[in-house]
Amino acid sequence: MSTFGTIEGVVVKQLVRHPDDRGFFQEILRDDDHLLRKFGQASLSMSYPGVIKAFHYHERQDDLWFFPVGSAQVVLYDARKDSPTYGITQVLYPGEDNPQLIVIPVGVVHGYRVLGNKPLMIVYFTTESYNPAQPDEKRLAWNDETIGFDWTTQNR
Repeated sequence: MSTFGTIEGVVVKQLVRHPDDRGFFQEILRDDDHLLRKFGQASLSMSYPGVIKAFHYHERQDDLWFFPVGSAQVVLYDARKDSPTYGITQVLYPGEDNPQLIVIPVGVVHGYRVLGNKPLMIVYFTTESYNPAQPDEKRLAWNDETIGFDWTTQNR
């Protein structure tokens, strides 16, 4: 079973909204944030309530996640044997009510669960473009024993 904490190299940027009587404006990512080593691709995905999309990791690319619609439970696990936070699990709760950017470095296993009763949208940026001939997607089961994460809601 893993230990919980903050994982070396994971960066969380709290986003700022500027509301007025028309709605709001919010910057997501700026080049002067220096969050990504380089830019590879931007993608959008939607998941239905209760869905768990977990786990996978990358050997070449960093990910940067943003959840503009809905709420997520993000689970990160440091599988990098040379990391000072090896074996640590970090849990975050980003979404429309808690706008954050989450930088997930190479070798950090990641996944998420949709919370609440509405669909979740994720916009994600990667440092490499997807290559279907050589995908940088190393998959683990959502209930992987090494990670040992319990996806059930704990505080009912």
